[in-house]
Amino acid sequence: MQETILILDFGSQYTQLIARRVRELNVYCEIHPFNKIPEITADIKGVILSGSPFSVRDPQSPNPDLSLFKGKLPLLGICYGAQLMAQKFGGEVQSSEHREYGRANLSFVKANNELFKGVSNNSQVWMSHADTITKIPDTYEIISSTKDVTFAGYQVKGEQTYGIQFHPEVYHSTEGGVLLQNFVVGICNCSQNWTPNAFVETTVNELKQKLGNDKVVLGLSGGVDSSVAAVLLNKAIGKNLYCIFVDNGLLRKNEFENVLESYKHMGLNVKGVNAKDRFYAELAGISDPEKKRKAIGKVFIDVFDDESKSIEDVKWLAQGTIYPDIIESISVNGGASQTIKSHHNVGGLPDYMKLKIVEPLKTLFKDEVRRVGRSLQIDDAILNRHPFPGPGLAIRILGDITLEKVRILQEVDYIFIDNLKTSGLYKDVWQAGAIFLPVQSVGVMGDERTYENAVALRAVSSTDGMTADWCHLPYDFLGKVSNEIINKVKGINRVVYDISSKPPATIEWE
Repeated sequence: MQETILILDFGSQYTQLIARRVRELNVYCEIHPFNKIPEITADIKGVILSGSPFSVRDPQSPNPDLSLFKGKLPLLGICYGAQLMAQKFGGEVQSSEHREYGRANLSFVKANNELFKGVSNNSQVWMSHADTITKIPDTYEIISSTKDVTFAGYQVKGEQTYGIQFHPEVYHSTEGGVLLQNFVVGICNCSQNWTPNAFVETTVNELKQKLGNDKVVLGLSGGVDSSVAAVLLNKAIGKNLYCIFVDNGLLRKNEFENVLESYKHMGLNVKGVNAKDRFYAELAGISDPEKKRKAIGKVFIDVFDDESKSIEDVKWLAQGTIYPDIIESISVNGGASQTIKSHHNVGGLPDYMKLKIVEPLKTLFKDEVRRVGRSLQIDDAILNRHPFPGPGLAIRILGDITLEKVRILQEVDYIFIDNLKTSGLYKDVWQAGAIFLPVQSVGVMGDERTYENAVALRAVSSTDGMTADWCHLPYDFLGKVSNEIINKVKGINRVVYDISSKPPATIEWE
């Protein structure tokens, strides 16, 4: 059995960060919606209740049955989770006089408390709530406070049940990792054996049992996710894996040929399919980003359907879907989190396509996928590639898609990425690309007036794509790239640099 920490999601955008911090401890965890609590089996070692945009004072707010695990398993309530347990068992929660959002410092930590072992009295924590606990039940005791929040942390007497009103999962809580380790390792007694090698061994065995002698078709993209998924499947089913790499006409310059070449020495059965015209026809006249994503997803499915019919008795479609794709598209198993954007590889197959889906990476974040890839000895040239969106350049062209816009953006993107590599900056950037803007501006070239297109350059640093900061690339570098783009790419006379982070922006513009 795989030791598991169960995280109940009440809709907080921080819930995914809880999962990441737990997994950094080499402990497996799963996020489930508060209204779809799984069976509490022996492999579940502890439970964490997330924060929430809801108020526990609202009669319509999430209010699950906690008796399934409270007092029976170690339990940690964070923010909303702490307020829920306080109010539900006889305490009081009121609206804060002032919204408590931002940095605070602990002014009291109970000595010898297991949850706060090694956490200093003045440790910085991150608050993010509009309500506050004003009274705790008689069976609870205070274990931490700040200057403004008396009940910053509590424990139920005689139970391994804890509540904290701050967020240890965010990096602004400087000793939040210590607290989470105290809970997960010290209190829940997890053995920290969930490693990339363990994931490979478990996943390959599960794939063997699930797929048997069935044939599987996989859509390769040349990126990290689909490549790691392919190697895992290849280890499990070998020659029964059929890989297809589709040229949708929205790839980077020369990418179709380069990707096919990179797979030659990996022992994979790969077929390249030129489907440019089908994608361009489906996208004609579409400007709305969600409609573009859905159109691209539809054609991908159609192409795979056609290709799968040429493989006798194929029964499965494999995808390199990862956890952030699912989180942003369908709010984690139908939970309370808001949908940010749909992803072309999430949401199931149409009825006419008689294939079942297998997604070996759907529980992993991007950095975890890379670690698994290294354990599989996949070439660094593939593992270190920047993420590239499934819909390709279609969502980096704001507005409708034309062959001329694609040509221009491919040239701009090539210059930007090539300069990152030759300047030694590529590895310092998590993801980079160019965006074709739906505006034209006046310029001067050779003493003549021009009225041409503008592009934006985007480069971010991140670990998992859930949050990201814009990269402070050197001004000299940006100036060189801008000059080269304007001189070499016909149709561009202005280059700008995107300095927004995620949140509030997303990494891609669409």
